[in-house]
Amino acid sequence: MATPQTAGLAQAEAVPAFNRWLIPVAAVAVHICIGSVYAWSTFNRPIKAIFPTSPWWFSPPYTTFTTALVLLGLSAAVGGPWVERRGPRAAATAAAFFFGSGLVIGGLGLAIHQSVLVWIGMGLIGGIGCGLGYISPVSTLVKWFPDRRGMATGMAIMGFGGGAFLAGYLNVYCMGLFGVARTMMVLGVTYFIIMMIGARIIRRPPPNWKPAGWTPSMRTNKMITARSVSRNDALGTVQFYLLWGILFVNVTAGIGILAQASPMMQDLFRKTALEAGAIVSIISLFNAGGRFFWASLSDYIGRRNTYLTFFIVQVALFLLIPTFAANGSWVPFEIAIFTVFTMYGGGFATVPAFLADIFGEDNVGAIHGALLTAWSAAAVVGPVIITQLSERAKAALAPGESRVHIYDQPLRVLACFLVVGFALTLLVRPLKQADFSGS
Repeated sequence: MATPQTAGLAQAEAVPAFNRWLIPVAAVAVHICIGSVYAWSTFNRPIKAIFPTSPWWFSPPYTTFTTALVLLGLSAAVGGPWVERRGPRAAATAAAFFFGSGLVIGGLGLAIHQSVLVWIGMGLIGGIGCGLGYISPVSTLVKWFPDRRGMATGMAIMGFGGGAFLAGYLNVYCMGLFGVARTMMVLGVTYFIIMMIGARIIRRPPPNWKPAGWTPSMRTNKMITARSVSRNDALGTVQFYLLWGILFVNVTAGIGILAQASPMMQDLFRKTALEAGAIVSIISLFNAGGRFFWASLSDYIGRRNTYLTFFIVQVALFLLIPTFAANGSWVPFEIAIFTVFTMYGGGFATVPAFLADIFGEDNVGAIHGALLTAWSAAAVVGPVIITQLSERAKAALAPGESRVHIYDQPLRVLACFLVVGFALTLLVRPLKQADFSGS
């Protein structure tokens, strides 16, 4: 008959049998599906063709995409505490239902020509699935990989960037076979299945679990806390708002370029839409690769030093891009753009580990969810800056005048934003007991 002692021993012996490297695989399975939201622009023209007379204030493809990104940030913020309470499996399962059913409902709306149903499905319901799916594996990865926090979160969030690259081709291929409405429903079912597989694999480690053979370094790092604080306590600290501002600035700069990447290449270097589109696809690879590279590197050079590198390098590149354009230097321009997008992706992947360092690992999922509102804000501010300022410069041109300088001012404005991000990063300090009201 098993005693409590033998049962506990059996449980302890069973724990190492689970391979922790399956957790990043499960996280990638979730993120590669929800990351397809970045490729939804491939649906724009087919959806617009179905609703050619929609009013300017409710254009189904554009309103839907914006709503999905806003809901991503809001649902991550609101759902963060629930994710921590219920665990990653429940959160990933809920994300699969929301995201998969959202696409199916959106596809049904396309099939019966109901634009509101498209918006509800792909925008509202799908956006909620994106937010829950994005944060569901974060705190779990941090707990399974206390020795490699940056690398672990980088692997998962790399899947979000990679999902855009794969979906860009998959969407077009499927629409050629099934049409846009059926494609949306087929993808909804496919993504649901893949996300559910990830949800069945992912799990929390046992309390106080440590990797076999690993002991925490005896050297103390002042930037890494020895305790965990709640989300509400974190929201009462200066450190949280400094990190919010850092993420906001980094995303504003990157997403500003992303919003105008194709037109920028056509205006500055006279590239065709097809040539510019090919570079945009390559950008997604650097976005994904940067998430793994920079987050992994942050394990060795520190999170703050990683962000300082982001801002120093990007300020220089944003100021150099107009010179590259004026000189017709295409290859240096490409190198600059690709580098910027490694850091855009790297900022997303490094911030969960930064949060775990500052606030502890126990509630990092909930805190990360609240921080992602910076993404929602940046998704509005970045494109507005570069689009509005470049359009004004274009309108001021004489007929036939070169467009090579129309992005000079918005790039300088974004460079100033990056200087602010550098200053905010310098201000980040370790958390002290006096910094919050935690019990």
